[in-house]
Amino acid sequence: MIDIRLLRKNPEKFKEALGKKKFTCDVDDALRLDSRRRACIHQVESLRARQKSSNQEMSRLDKKSHEFRDKVATMKVLAKELKSLMAEQGEIEARWREALLSIPNCPHQSVPVGKDERDNAVVEIWGDPDGVSAHAIAHFDHPEFSHWVDLKGGTKVTGSGFPFYRGFMAKLVRGMINFFIDQAAAAGFEEIIPPLLVNAESATATGQLPDKEGQMYEVSENGLFLIPTAEVPVTNLYRDSIFACDELPRLHCAYTPCFRREAGSWGRHVRGLNRLHQFDKVELVKWVHPEASYHELESLRTYVEELLRKLELPFRVLNMCSGEIGFPHAKQYDLEVWSGGQKRWLEVSSCSNFTDFQARRANIRYRAAEGRLAHVHTLNGSGLGMARTLAALLENNTREDGVVSLPAVLHDYVGMKQMG
Repeated sequence: MIDIRLLRKNPEKFKEALGKKKFTCDVDDALRLDSRRRACIHQVESLRARQKSSNQEMSRLDKKSHEFRDKVATMKVLAKELKSLMAEQGEIEARWREALLSIPNCPHQSVPVGKDERDNAVVEIWGDPDGVSAHAIAHFDHPEFSHWVDLKGGTKVTGSGFPFYRGFMAKLVRGMINFFIDQAAAAGFEEIIPPLLVNAESATATGQLPDKEGQMYEVSENGLFLIPTAEVPVTNLYRDSIFACDELPRLHCAYTPCFRREAGSWGRHVRGLNRLHQFDKVELVKWVHPEASYHELESLRTYVEELLRKLELPFRVLNMCSGEIGFPHAKQYDLEVWSGGQKRWLEVSSCSNFTDFQARRANIRYRAAEGRLAHVHTLNGSGLGMARTLAALLENNTREDGVVSLPAVLHDYVGMKQMG
């Protein structure tokens, strides 16, 4: 949620900034409702002050006097007026909050202005895409793929996009998860295992609602949602919390399955592991001092880059343009690995700074050194998304005989050096 005080001071600046993103919102309507809300609050406070003053006067009057009876009649009218005004205030408050929730976060000044992926800025490339295996093929065309990843079984049991990992592949997935978690722990992230379902309040706090209803699986009877990423439950762990100043930064990592509907996608580019409705991911979440948040974003990006170097995967880093970053995002880096068989880049991580946007919605604050309360800044990144990382590993390391060599950092975790 944006800071309403800043919006009041400079609405035109907000309109200009928000106009660079792909979302539509009515800033003027939010300001009109804010003005009506403040007027209602002032009127309610004035009526309550009159009530208090009248009560004090009545306490000094003879209860049998005409003056007392006149005051009683006046108080009844006042009470009725106050009740009506408070009902109006409640309605305006609800509409005001709904309007504020519809306004996305403003992009940071370092975000490239643009409409789509063609406007994303490449800020770094590591490794040699031409240096991967000369025998690389698309992972879903590998002769052993259907034995490793049973997509047909998943479709039968659940539906399209819900895979079974079998045998060697199940062992590889489990080993990679442990590797990612151990790396995060060594970097100072405390591991937690969160719930896989969240309530609407949690989804609203992180910005999934009211923006991404169509992408989440909902358990409507209970008003719960399957998590699209561990960011949602992990961030909400500290909803309505106050950190001491020296408790920041707070770092957590979490492995979870993630669930996204991803409707309307067809074709070769979403085959195999490229786009799933259930996928595994290790998520990294930070709560930091506001003045440190962009430094922490660079630190998060550097951490994920090092993870990809250890996996020996050529990658590139994109500074996502204003039309591509998400609803709660102020700045977002996407990290993509080279897919040697498909001859294209696959996104395996997003590292994002939400500034105080999520913290305002979730009421997560810290007590500054001078004692005042302020909202923290929140960040998150994938460290890493499993499915596309697997796809790139399979493709880039396929030998002429079809055997897939594994990077050295995974040998001890998986208990093997190759698959197939």
